[in-house]
Amino acid sequence: MNIVKAVLLLSLLASAATAWAEKIGVSMAYFDQNFLTIIRQSIDKEAKARGLDVQFEDARGDVGRQTDQVQSFISAGVDAIIVDPVDSASTPQLTRLAQQAHIPLVYVNRTPGDKTLPPGVVFVGSDERESGTLQMEALARLANYKGNVAIMIGNLSDAGALQRTRDVEQVVAKYPGMKVVQKQPANYARNEGMDLMMNWLGNGEAIDIVAANNDEMAIGAAMALAKSSKKVLVGGIDATPDGLKALAQNKIQVTVFQDAIGQGKAAVAVAQKMIKGEKVDSHVWIPFELVTKENMQQYVEKSR
Repeated sequence: MNIVKAVLLLSLLASAATAWAEKIGVSMAYFDQNFLTIIRQSIDKEAKARGLDVQFEDARGDVGRQTDQVQSFISAGVDAIIVDPVDSASTPQLTRLAQQAHIPLVYVNRTPGDKTLPPGVVFVGSDERESGTLQMEALARLANYKGNVAIMIGNLSDAGALQRTRDVEQVVAKYPGMKVVQKQPANYARNEGMDLMMNWLGNGEAIDIVAANNDEMAIGAAMALAKSSKKVLVGGIDATPDGLKALAQNKIQVTVFQDAIGQGKAAVAVAQKMIKGEKVDSHVWIPFELVTKENMQQYVEKSR
């Protein structure tokens, strides 16, 4: 075989391998949120390691755009779909679309709003009943079980944010010396968390503890507090690299590790199993873990 024929054969084999690669369409609620970026990068890395062809789309917080993206994946004949939902309430429609097309669907991170998940549809994420509970119990201990609590809610359309908020309220209700005095959304955003904290400070609110539904809002609250002389305990959730940095600098006092890398890897693994027709549980849980200054170094390693 001469060199030209050998090169041509290798080229044809490479093309065939690409054509045969299983394809996964991934719709992310946002490309520009820190935690979701880690999940997206983990999905990409795991897909490549498994020889899968993956296509990412940014829904930019728009339910209609995400629905269109799922429909486009179906039209393109992907082998599986991974969705980080924009809105928990929108998932039943996405579930129906995937079911009608007989394409495996994996929801990742944000809890789907479906009452039950049918065969061929799986949720990979963490049980939100643990997140706010771990966070608020740790903050309560630091405050000697006394003080006024303000809650920063992620957003009101996210079932996870609402559950984290309920967790905090249930913990506070256990202790007679504590009460919730403020509860407002800041949409998981650092700048909105800072603005909300500045509003509370400007209004003279008596706040001893801020329990934020994620690290970004907690960091925003800490930035606002840095401009005042008021001492307030601040807790976040997710243990993102920025959150861990804020914890190390004592800008926030606790966070809760949600394994973004683990969620991304598991979503790809589950999708591939379903493509192969293997049986998978409807919910694949990745546990939350409390992070403090004492144990944070192990989570710095995990978040890389």
